[in-house]
Amino acid sequence: MSVTSPERPAETKTKRVLLAAPRGYCAGVDRAVVAVEKALETYGAPVYVRKEIVHNKHVVETLRERGAIFVNETDEVPEGSRLVFSAHGVSPAVRASAVARSLDTIDATCPLVTKVHKEAVRFAKDDYDILLIGHTGHEEVEGTAGEAPEHVQIVNSPDEVDQVVVRDPDKVVWISQTTLSVDETMETVRRLRDKFPSLQDPPSDDICYATQNRQVAVKKLAPECDLVIVVGSANSSNSVRLVEVALQAGATASYRVDRKTEIRDEWLEGVTTVGVTSGASVPEILVQDVIAHLADHGFGTVDEVRTATEDLMFSLPRELRAGLKAAGEEPKRPRREARKESRRPEPGRAGRLTVWSAKGQVIGNSSCR
Repeated sequence: MSVTSPERPAETKTKRVLLAAPRGYCAGVDRAVVAVEKALETYGAPVYVRKEIVHNKHVVETLRERGAIFVNETDEVPEGSRLVFSAHGVSPAVRASAVARSLDTIDATCPLVTKVHKEAVRFAKDDYDILLIGHTGHEEVEGTAGEAPEHVQIVNSPDEVDQVVVRDPDKVVWISQTTLSVDETMETVRRLRDKFPSLQDPPSDDICYATQNRQVAVKKLAPECDLVIVVGSANSSNSVRLVEVALQAGATASYRVDRKTEIRDEWLEGVTTVGVTSGASVPEILVQDVIAHLADHGFGTVDEVRTATEDLMFSLPRELRAGLKAAGEEPKRPRREARKESRRPEPGRAGRLTVWSAKGQVIGNSSCR
């Protein structure tokens, strides 16, 4: 008589979350959001904002509830009112329109976007053909192209390179939207250089440190993930890019959500490892809501995957600092409480951040303010 051992239950793998760091708010977004909040506190509602201050539904809805009025163009703003320019920047034509309507403006353009604007102006002055790698219709691209419209051509993707025509192949330079996929941008540059061997590079990487750092973090965790959830809005270019980067880096699946309620139960079926990150315009509270939602579905272990430590802050817009000073309030740098993943700087390195090249290599540590 043979005795059969009782069948052992199948081992269950621990469900876990790999949480990317850095993620969420970057310094430029922090500055822009605080600028609107401070304007409302100092001057009272309404405060008008051209376009979305940053590309995030939750942020825009929250500011609207506090008295911000979002408009598409300056002619929608009553003459003499206060208007905030969004973090994506505006063209000289928009600034001129604001002056013509006697608007009291606060410029919340991200300083890294302003840097690209200045590059466009300088290269146009030297009569270069400027190839702006970016997405037609994006506010940042419209603002940058508007600095030198007669010199700028927009290149949306590597596949558009064959259509590019320049006046002088020896006087051509590329610049880029700050929130693009690093890999796709470099592929576009490679093809442009094949076509125009004398193509010049911008003085420094135009893709911002935050975009690069978030993409590097996703590349690190994606190969271990059955699913990567990116928190961010559909019109957030850098959030959309994170989904693409996750899939290219080896994630089995990746989806973008604005908030936890958009996560579908079927996405989690058969999944043991979920990666979570967020775009550069996403407040940390939305990420924590997603983490809590995943915990309710059995993903109770959360491991952070850190590839860089950021501690960059920009001063509030000049116009707002002057207004705060006149009101007797000491202007301070934007808060950083929303970015809980940031560690305290190492001794002797306060105010520094890790900077990544477009190829995903560490350039060094910057004390840029």
